Amino acid sequence: MTEPKPNTPLISQSSSRNLPDFKKSVKLKYVKLGYHHLITHGMYVFITPLVFIIAVQLSTFSLQDLYDLWEHLQYNLISAIVCSALLVFLSTVYFVTRPSPVYLVNFSCYKPEESRKCTKRMFVDQSWLTGTFTEENLAFQRKILERSGLGDSTYLPEAVLNIPPNLSMKEAIKEAEDVMYGAIDELFAKTTVKTKDIGILVVNCSLFNPTPSLSAMIINHYKLRGNIVSYNLGGMGCSAGLISIALAKDLLQVYPNSYALVVSMENITLNWYFGNDRSKLISNCLFRMGGAAILLSNKSSDRRRSKYQLVHAVRTHKGADDKCFGCITQEEDSTGKVGVTLSKDLMAVAGNALKTNITTLGPLVLPMSEQLLFFATLIGKKLLKMKVKPYIPDFKLAFEHFCIHAGGRAVLDELEKNLQLSDWHMEPSRMTLHRFGNTSSSSLWYELAYTEAKGRMKKGDRTWQIAFGSGFKCNSAVWKALRTINPAKEKNPWMDEIHSFPVDVPKVSAI
Repeated sequence: MTEPKPNTPLISQSSSRNLPDFKKSVKLKYVKLGYHHLITHGMYVFITPLVFIIAVQLSTFSLQDLYDLWEHLQYNLISAIVCSALLVFLSTVYFVTRPSPVYLVNFSCYKPEESRKCTKRMFVDQSWLTGTFTEENLAFQRKILERSGLGDSTYLPEAVLNIPPNLSMKEAIKEAEDVMYGAIDELFAKTTVKTKDIGILVVNCSLFNPTPSLSAMIINHYKLRGNIVSYNLGGMGCSAGLISIALAKDLLQVYPNSYALVVSMENITLNWYFGNDRSKLISNCLFRMGGAAILLSNKSSDRRRSKYQLVHAVRTHKGADDKCFGCITQEEDSTGKVGVTLSKDLMAVAGNALKTNITTLGPLVLPMSEQLLFFATLIGKKLLKMKVKPYIPDFKLAFEHFCIHAGGRAVLDELEKNLQLSDWHMEPSRMTLHRFGNTSSSSLWYELAYTEAKGRMKKGDRTWQIAFGSGFKCNSAVWKALRTINPAKEKNPWMDEIHSFPVDVPKVSAI
C-alpha cells in the first residue's frame, strides 16, 4: 500500500513537535545501559554454551574412555575434587541465574457492540449538541479528526454517546465491567483455564481507579482464589500495558507453576473533557473504548500450546527530567474542568525516550554484525572525534513484526522514517489507529491481533512491542512465536472484516 506524501507540512520539520532524528545524536551511556542489562540479566547466556560444549564432549566418550577417566581420577584425588567442585559450581550458577521462561498462552481484545460505534461526523455533532464548545474549538476538533488517522468505526462508551452525556460513577463502572469482563470471558473460553488456577493478577488503567479497585472487581466477579497476588496500576499512561507485562514476568520468576492474568484498559466515561482548552481537547479526539486480557504462564507444560515466549522487557523512565515529567498531565483548566493536557514538547520528549529505549534494547536483539558497525562508528564519533555519522542499526534484521503504540498518526510517521520501516511493517499500527482509535495501553494487542488475522505470524518470528506514556516512559517487549498462527482457528476483533484491510490512510505531519 503506497501512501501519498503531503505537499505542505502543517509545521516546520525543526519543530519540537517532531521526533528528533535518531541519526543525529546517540548517547554512549544508553549503549552502555544495554550491555549492562545484557550482562546482569543474561549471565546464563554465557554459561549455557559452556555447559553445552561439556555435554557434547562427554557424549563422544566411549565406555573405554569413561573407564580410563575413572581410573585416572581414582589415583588423582585432587583432580577429582577440583573437577567435581567445578561441575557443581557451574551447574549451580546455571540453574540459579537462568530465568524461568514466560509463555504467552493466549490473549483477547474487547470489541464493543455495534451500537457504540462513533463516526467522525457523529463525534462532531455530539460535541456541538453538548453546547459547551466554542465554534472555534468545534472547528479545531473537526480538523484534528480529519488528520488523526482515525476512521469511522471507532467506539465510545454509551454514557458519552448519550444526549446529553450521562457521565457518572455508575456509568464509568459499567464501561469498566463491559471491557474487562468481555476480554476476560473470551480469553478463558480460548484457553479453558480454570479461574481458580490464576495465581497472579495485574490490572492497569491510568485515569479511573475506583474503590474497591478494578483488580478487586475482577476477583469478585470470577471468584478468584483468596491467596491471589494482585496489583492495580494507575496513572501510568499508555505504556502501562508493557509495565504490567514486565511486572507479571518478574512475579512469575518468584511463584513457580503459576498463571498470570494481565488486563490492560483505559476508561473514558469520567475523563471526557467539556472545556475549551485546546491542549486538553486532543485527548477527546484520539482516545477510544477498548481493552485486552493476556494470560501468561511459567509452566513448562504450557510451552506446546502457547503462542509466544517473552524474550526481553526493557523499561525507560525519564521522570527525573521536569520537561518529561510535565508533558502529559491531568489538571483543571481556568474554569475548573478537568482534562488531560498534552504539552507542545510531547513529540520531542517522546523521541528522546524512544531513542534511549531503543539504544538500550539494541545490544540485546541486534545481530553482532549490526552491533559492531554501530559501535565502531559511535566510538569514532564520540571518542576519536571523527566526522562520521553514527551508524543506525537495521532493526528489521532483529524483528519480523513491529507493534508500535497507535497513539497518533504523527508519531507513527516519524517512527517509520527514523527506523526506516516499510508500510508493511507499520500496517498493524496504522490500521489499529484507523479502526479502533487510540485505546491506550491495549492498542499493542489489537496490533498483534491484526498481524495474526493477516496470517503473517510464523513459528520463530520475533515481534517488537513498543509503547510510551506519561511520566515520561517508554517500554519495549520482545516476543518469539512458538508456533505458526492459523487465522482460521483464531477469534479476534479483526476476523469478520480483515479482508477489507489495509485501507489507504494518507500520511500527514504533526498537528
